[in-house]
Amino acid sequence: MNRKQKKELRQRQSTRQLMGIDQLTEHGLKTARGELVFYLISPDNLSVLSAEGVRGRVRALTELLRSTEAVELLALDSRESFQSNKLYYQERLEQETVPAIREMLRHDMDHLDEIQSTTASAREFAVVHRIEPKSGEDYGALKQLEKRIRDCGFHVRMADEQDIKRILAVYYQQDVTTEHFISFDGEGSVNG
Repeated sequence: MNRKQKKELRQRQSTRQLMGIDQLTEHGLKTARGELVFYLISPDNLSVLSAEGVRGRVRALTELLRSTEAVELLALDSRESFQSNKLYYQERLEQETVPAIREMLRHDMDHLDEIQSTTASAREFAVVHRIEPKSGEDYGALKQLEKRIRDCGFHVRMADEQDIKRILAVYYQQDVTTEHFISFDGEGSVNG
């Protein structure tokens, strides 16, 4: 297959095909290398724990991840970055001569700083469990892993389809604002 034919083939592929995703499943997605099941985790009551208590939970989760085959930790920055907006305001502030507009620009920059500081801890963590195509792993084993993570002191739940779409959007597009993802172009127009 020559370069032109490969380019034409890529242009005809769907987004899922380009990402290597065969299909979305109830709690993850299927690829040619197996199914990926996502568990969304968050720490429980870290603000009231001592430093040693936090280290203990992290240590327990680390040991769990080490002892479980085909498990990876995925960390996503699920907050927006306002850096480009702040740079724009800074440039405008340097160019602006009208005092009232300069003051408004300063207020806007302060507002962005405030938003960013209140969302500074908006990180999302997912444990990704890879199921080999011929492993025959059942739903009970998936629930057992969920329980083992919970026993480490974390809130955990298996991701649903909207969670998977959101994770993909954050990972591929840094889109942290969309709340509901459609499955097909025009779906909202037809159903709404």
